[in-house]
Amino acid sequence: RSFDTKYGQLNLTILRDRNGRFENHTLPAYGRHSDNLETMVIQLYTKGITTAEIAELIEKMYGAHYSKATVSNMTKAVNEQVQAFQQR
Repeated sequence: RSFDTKYGQLNLTILRDRNGRFENHTLPAYGRHSDNLETMVIQLYTKGITTAEIAELIEKMYGAHYSKATVSNMTKAVNEQVQAFQQR
């Protein structure tokens, strides 16, 4: 599986045991990117940068394509806080 970090994309092979009980404690289960990327996206969004511009920046910086919808899903966590701040 691939995992995006602030240093680039890692291609990983996750080991399995015979009983299927292997639990990876290093990376989140089914995660595809580190929290650093989400944090950066949220910070850019709170500064007023559009989701299209953020997607373009991610593609330039990491070489990975993120759609506007993916970026929008990342920002839903703080959308209420951003709107409350903008109404102040």
